[in-house]
Amino acid sequence: MLDIPAEVSSHTSELIALRRHFHEHPELSLMETETMAYIQDTLRSYGIVINHIPNAGILAVITGKGPGRTVLLRADIDALPIEESAMNLSRQRVTRSTVKGVMHACGHDGHMAMLLVAAKILAAHRDEWKGRVVLMFEQGEEQAGPVANFLRYLVNESGLTIDTAYATHVRWDVPVGKIVISEAPPMAGGIGFIFKLRGRGGHGSRPDLAENPFDCFHAFYGALQALRMRAVPPRECLTVSIGMVNGGFAPNIIPDELTFGGTARFFNYEKAGKPFYDEMLALLERECANYHCSYEIIHLPPPLYEVRNHPECVALAREGITRHLGANVLYDCEPWMASESFAITARLFPSVLSFTGIQNLAKGCGANHHTAEFDMDEEGLPAGVAACLAYTLEFLDKQPHPAVPPLDLPLEEVITRNV
Repeated sequence: MLDIPAEVSSHTSELIALRRHFHEHPELSLMETETMAYIQDTLRSYGIVINHIPNAGILAVITGKGPGRTVLLRADIDALPIEESAMNLSRQRVTRSTVKGVMHACGHDGHMAMLLVAAKILAAHRDEWKGRVVLMFEQGEEQAGPVANFLRYLVNESGLTIDTAYATHVRWDVPVGKIVISEAPPMAGGIGFIFKLRGRGGHGSRPDLAENPFDCFHAFYGALQALRMRAVPPRECLTVSIGMVNGGFAPNIIPDELTFGGTARFFNYEKAGKPFYDEMLALLERECANYHCSYEIIHLPPPLYEVRNHPECVALAREGITRHLGANVLYDCEPWMASESFAITARLFPSVLSFTGIQNLAKGCGANHHTAEFDMDEEGLPAGVAACLAYTLEFLDKQPHPAVPPLDLPLEEVITRNV
């Protein structure tokens, strides 16, 4: 049996070096040219066959010593348009972005490094396991859309039958070295929306002669806060927020138009996400009629699903981690209200999304994701690699047959969901 802790320990220096390279050279969604080139060169050096999927990312396959199950391992690769601070919460960073206005503020640098090292170890020991491991380096996760191209290829063109999928996400509030694997949805589904309201402008002294889109928005916004109580069962979790309002250019002019946008998050698409989505549109119709305005949908894709962990796969992952790493590695925490494109992958294949702990307040690592102060304690990354290997080898060894429910919508409608 592969000694996972020893193998990972022997690759720790490379793991950290990979993470620092990606952190210092971040690239925005669908602009990850150098990132993908570096990943491909690294995989080739490991003797792994690769395939570039346009506007999707990199697919690679490692084949074991004989036929068996197929495990998909996924990492996202894009960065965010955030200017990184010189310090984390309390000290100078150990590594910093060299690209102005762009940083890995969500941890994708760590995700890439962990998957590459896991791939190297699996490839080096391919004569010790049966089956196939498929590596998926996903472009543009922050935009969610590109994953559709990946999944379309996997289902329709690759010739691969995926038996399970696994991904990990570093998490700011989980202690370093801990792994979270829960049967409950670990990450939320989401609704992203941008609407434009059109009324009739006028002079600020005569609002009676205008149809003020601000009045319409004010009524909509107030009713939106109460909508959660009317549209969603009380046992279901849902949050909604408006993060953008743009309209007008002078204090004494009532504008013709106003644009606003926001998001909603939930953990149950059927009971919370879909009802809220439908009722929000109905509310917009009513308030526009009440205030003699019209509306235009600028952005409103169908709701993105919550991430669903498969119960059988969760049990197998926890069993494998306990066997190889010890039960003390496992940790429990609240689900995360952020959304993840892996939710779509998990609708197609029995899946596990784990959390890898990177919080260490003594090192200043504990700022939330998508902030300029976000930083990770790199000492948490080996646990993420080890957990990935433990699940992969456990699944390939036990060869279970988990299944997901049949899709309730056509494949194309499922894979093109976004926030």
